[in-house]
Amino acid sequence: MNDDTDTMPGWKRNVTIFLVGQTVSLLGSMLVQFAVMWHLTILTRSGAVLMMSIVFGMLPQAFVSIFGGVWADRYPRKLLIIAADTTIAVATLGLALLMLAGVDDLWVIYAALAVRSTFAGIQTPAVSAMVPQIVPTSQLLRINGINQSIQSGMMLLAPAVAAAIYANFEIVAVFFVDVVTALIGVGLLLFVSVPRLVRSDDGEARPGYFTDLARGVRYIAHHGPVKWLMTLFAVTMVLVGAPSYLTPLMVARTFGPEVWKLTANELFWAAGMLLGGMAMAVLGTRVTNRVALILGTIVAVGAFTAGLGLSTNMWVFFALGLLIGVGFSLLSAPSMTILQETVEPEMHGRVFGFVGIVMTVAMPLSMVVFGPLADRFSVEVLLVVAGVLLVAFVAAVLAVPAARRSLAAISRPAVQEPAAAQA
Repeated sequence: MNDDTDTMPGWKRNVTIFLVGQTVSLLGSMLVQFAVMWHLTILTRSGAVLMMSIVFGMLPQAFVSIFGGVWADRYPRKLLIIAADTTIAVATLGLALLMLAGVDDLWVIYAALAVRSTFAGIQTPAVSAMVPQIVPTSQLLRINGINQSIQSGMMLLAPAVAAAIYANFEIVAVFFVDVVTALIGVGLLLFVSVPRLVRSDDGEARPGYFTDLARGVRYIAHHGPVKWLMTLFAVTMVLVGAPSYLTPLMVARTFGPEVWKLTANELFWAAGMLLGGMAMAVLGTRVTNRVALILGTIVAVGAFTAGLGLSTNMWVFFALGLLIGVGFSLLSAPSMTILQETVEPEMHGRVFGFVGIVMTVAMPLSMVVFGPLADRFSVEVLLVVAGVLLVAFVAAVLAVPAARRSLAAISRPAVQEPAAAQA
C-alpha cells in the first residue's frame, strides 16, 4: 500500500507540538499524584486514608469516561481537552490557595482529587480519539510507541522531581507547578491544527445523548475485532495488575525490606516499559502482524509473571519485572493503534471512553481480588496462578473460531509504509 503521510501536510509539526504539550502536562499531573500520596502517608499513616484517596482519585474518571467518550464524538476534541485541562488547573490552584490559607482538611484534598479525576475522564478519551485525526495511519504505531516511551520516562522522572520539590518547598509548591505545566500544555495545544470530524449523520437531526451512548455500547458488543481485542486487553490488565502492585510485597518478604531494593523493583518495571515504547517507536512501522505480537506478548507476560513467583534470585526477579514492563508497551501501543485504525472516526470517543474505564478499573479490581489473598497465601503462589491463568485465557480465546476470525481481520496494518520511507 502507499504511504499516506502526504494526505496530512504539516502533521509532524502538529504531532510534535501535541506531544510536547501533553508531556509537560503529564509531568505536572504525576508530580501531584506522588506528592499527594506521600503527603497523606506522612500526615496520617493510615491505610484507610490512602484507600479513600484512590477512590476519589480513580472512580470518578472511570464513571465519567462513559460520558466523556460520547462528548468526544459530539464536540471538538481539541476544545474538550483544553477545557478539561484548564478546569483541572483551576481546581488544583484552588486547593493550593486553600492550603496556603490554612485549610488542609482531608475533605479538601479528596474534593480536589475528585474534580481532577472527573475531568480526566473527559480529557483522556478525547486525547486518544484526537490522535488519529492528526497522525497519518501509517505512523500511528510509531507515534503510540513514542507516547508510551514518554509516559514511561515520566514514571522514572516524576518521583525524583516530586521528591525534590516536596522536600524543599512542601506540597503547595507541587500544586503550583502542576498549574503552570497544565497552562503550558493548553497553550501549546492551541497551535495544533485539528481537522473537523465529519459524522455520518451530519446534516440530520442529531440523536439524543443516550442514543449516542447506546450506539457506542452496541458498536463494541457487535464489532467482533474490537470486542475481542478489548476483552484480551481487559483480562490482561486484571491478571497482571495485581502482580505489578504485589511485587514490592514479595521483595520485602523474600529479599528484604531495604528501600533500595523496593526502589530498584519499581525502576526495573518502569525501565522495561520505556524500552518497549522505544522499540515500538523505532520498529513500529515494520510490524506486519500486530495481533501475533499482541498474543505472543500476552503469553510471554503470563510466563514471566509465573516466573516471578518461582524466582529465588533477586536480580532474576528484577530482570523478569523489566521484561514484563517491556511487554506492557508491546501490548499497549499496537492495541491502541488497531483501535484507532479499525474504529470509525466518529466512534473513537466512545470506544476510547470504554478503554479508559478498563484501564482505570482493572488495577483496583485486581487488587480487590488478589490483595486480601496476599494475606492468606504467599505472593509467589499468587504470581504463578495469575501467570498460568493468563496463558490459559489466551488459549481459550484462540479456541473460539469467531475470536480467531475477528483477530485475523485486524492483524495487518491498514496502511503499510514503503521501505524507503521506513529507512
